[in-house]
Amino acid sequence: MVENAAARPSVVVLGGGYGGSKAAKVLDDVADVTLVDPSDAFMHNVAALRALVQPDWLDQIYLPYRRLLNHGRFLRDRAVAVDGRQVTLASGQRLEPDYLILATGSSYPFPAKSDVPDAEGSKARTRDAHAALAGADRVLLVGAGPVGLELAGEIKTSFPGKHVILADVSPDILPGAYDQELRDELRRQLGELGVELKLGSPLRELPSAPPATAAPVAVATEAGDKLTADIWFRCFGVTPRTGYLRGSLAGALDARGYVQVDEHLRVKGQDRVFAIGDIADADLNMAGFAGAQGELVAANIRALITGDGEPAAYERWPTVILVPLGPEGGAGQLPGQDGIAGPEMAAEIKGRTMLVERSAALFDAPDPAGAA
Repeated sequence: MVENAAARPSVVVLGGGYGGSKAAKVLDDVADVTLVDPSDAFMHNVAALRALVQPDWLDQIYLPYRRLLNHGRFLRDRAVAVDGRQVTLASGQRLEPDYLILATGSSYPFPAKSDVPDAEGSKARTRDAHAALAGADRVLLVGAGPVGLELAGEIKTSFPGKHVILADVSPDILPGAYDQELRDELRRQLGELGVELKLGSPLRELPSAPPATAAPVAVATEAGDKLTADIWFRCFGVTPRTGYLRGSLAGALDARGYVQVDEHLRVKGQDRVFAIGDIADADLNMAGFAGAQGELVAANIRALITGDGEPAAYERWPTVILVPLGPEGGAGQLPGQDGIAGPEMAAEIKGRTMLVERSAALFDAPDPAGAA
């Protein structure tokens, strides 16, 4: 069966992450919006590592999709084949919207992102990992990018007596186009927390034990260092979720697996198909960028629907990052600011609240009667 509403232009949003939820919410009053996601709730990933060390955060970071839209609908399903504006879902249902927004995001190792599709199961997974972490004396984190640094800070803040080892093949923490001053400040704070850094040499192999579970860990670096722990976490390995794309949409993927988009975030070669967030090549993979892209695409589709205004172009953000190291620590590099942002600013902007209120504000629709 093919579904297509005639009353108002139809918009299908595939993926309810930061970009998809924002786009669906903004378009809810002018279009027949269908949001499709395999999970029953939005997960505020920004606070996922805080919830690992403080599970009382869990109920704040899962927001049911049934509370997102006032007029549109949510389908708990996933796309298995999408070519142009033809969408086939795992359930067998087919959709042919007037406008399609691809916002399926990326996968990343737990606990930074969930690997369980439903909210209650995901919460249980985090509580189990918390118990395993609480019982460990030594913790190995593999990957010294933003996730590894933040997780090290969270663990040492909540469990100051634990020995945390942060290992990475790179010679310094936080690879990327960031000022060395930022790395130096983060390293200073990590040193004060007592985090041990093992940088500049790859592991000969990853631990044989599954990550985020209590098990003896013993690995060696190519440089000959022996690393032992009672639990380990994988803090690297982002993968865009684009495996469902077919035909012309699959042809729009670049060599890294990202969807190529134009300045209006339309998919290369398409006029009414857009891609935003972690699957698009428009910008770096960050929640804030995805949200901004969702808002821009929604505004552009609104302009096409109403005939009011011209589509706006997306402008790639300048270098920006904020890495909290627990509620009161961390540092960042912010646009328009000379020098780096220190721990006080990192705590004020992000570290204390982890931006929970920004996501919660979107999910304010009345709970549908009889919703499960």
